[in-house]
Amino acid sequence: MPYLKKLVSLIVLGCILTLSAVARADDVIVSAAASLTNAFTELAAGFEKKHPKLHVALNFAASNPLLKQIQEGAPVDVLATADQATMDSAEAGKLILSPSRKNFAVNDLVLIVPKGAKKPAQLADISSFAKIAIGNPNSVPAGRYAKAALSSAKLWEKLSTKYIFGNSVRQVLDYVARGEVDAGFVYKTDALQKADKVDLVMTVEGHDPVQYPIAVVLTGKNAAMGQSFVDFVLSDEGQSVLKRYGFAAPQASAGEKK
Repeated sequence: MPYLKKLVSLIVLGCILTLSAVARADDVIVSAAASLTNAFTELAAGFEKKHPKLHVALNFAASNPLLKQIQEGAPVDVLATADQATMDSAEAGKLILSPSRKNFAVNDLVLIVPKGAKKPAQLADISSFAKIAIGNPNSVPAGRYAKAALSSAKLWEKLSTKYIFGNSVRQVLDYVARGEVDAGFVYKTDALQKADKVDLVMTVEGHDPVQYPIAVVLTGKNAAMGQSFVDFVLSDEGQSVLKRYGFAAPQASAGEKK
């Protein structure tokens, strides 16, 4: 365990040094949840077209490690997470500009299996599987959603010996796509990216809504353009890009940060 903590610290330090090295006055550094990789890559390209002298540096990982990097001083301008809890921690630590925080996308947690493999008729049927991949609930929001859903279904403890934990939702997707596990829990948008390698079996309920918040980060050097990037994501053009990748538009609610 001490070795693991040291390794994680070294990885976080490496990411901070990398982000610091690439940061320039005309950069916008965006840290985003791994499930946003494809959509945000396209969004960044669209944003750069509107700002030809600007470069968007993208940093993708599970939401918790992204927060850890910021807590350690990484020069990040924008943070987009796959859950509210991580952004809540960032806000509580005064790491983000609170008025900039907005929900910008909604996703679904789904159960997937390797292409052509046996499909469970209901969630409880995964009890017959030998290996089930989920994101590590301690660091990956998709893993926390999966744990909540399995707990709600009275399956979490029952399946405890079958879990293969991933460091991000994309790692879980890769496990299933390569046939290394019998099933996995990912977001719908991830499953759509590898529809030729995995079968989407069912949408999984029993967890909090998968709402993605975005905000300007105070450790960065370009807050003004960071806000412009947030605004672009929230614009009709940005929402159209997200929709193409399977994300739904957020619904306003009493709990949403305005």
